[in-house]
Amino acid sequence: MSVQSALDRYAADVPYETLARAFLEHDRWTGDDPRLLLAEAAASTTGQGFRAGIYPTVERFREAFVETGRVGSFADLAAIDLENEDLVAAFGAQRKRRVLLEAAATLADRPEDDDLAGLEGWAAEADHYRYAEDPIGSISGVGPATFQYLRQLAGVDAVRPDPTVVAFLEDIAADLDSAPIDTSEPRRTIASCEWLSLVSSYRPIDLDRIAWWRETDPEDRTAVLAIRQPDDLEPA
Repeated sequence: MSVQSALDRYAADVPYETLARAFLEHDRWTGDDPRLLLAEAAASTTGQGFRAGIYPTVERFREAFVETGRVGSFADLAAIDLENEDLVAAFGAQRKRRVLLEAAATLADRPEDDDLAGLEGWAAEADHYRYAEDPIGSISGVGPATFQYLRQLAGVDAVRPDPTVVAFLEDIAADLDSAPIDTSEPRRTIASCEWLSLVSSYRPIDLDRIAWWRETDPEDRTAVLAIRQPDDLEPA
């Protein structure tokens, strides 16, 4: 079986183009608000799921800091104390709070005119193979998955080396007679997806969304889409 045929089989009935476009065009529940995009990535650092962990965390942050006008920029966010009572109530774990504040401080120093442009500029330049040397990737608590997630949220065509992608790649490898697919380490997982993208019509973010769709329980998938579905995608 060819790589294209194998991927086509997994992509059948998956609205991956719409799901991918939602990231690339900021057509999600956070819109193009850089404060919320960064908060979403920070909320993911402890491995919690979207519906029960990331979403309520970001909503608490939105209500306490964004809607009240307390945080209007990355610079404002970076100035908040790590032990701020409302920040603790919103995010809980110190790891998430530290990543949020330190990443905000880093991005606030970008040369772009506004925070969204700064986030997008960082994401476009960031090298996921050297993430530990990156000013965001070197923050304690930011691993390859969070690094790639923030790049996705910033609109970059990227794949996140999370368990759904690993499982998807292992299924693909089992279908192919021979393929340089290796999921032993996050960067090898990313490289495997990039290889699949080079030899097929699917972009890395397409593969990421196919993996998410195929490996997520349908009930959970429907619940997540009800929260963050693109305008032209109905929960299924």
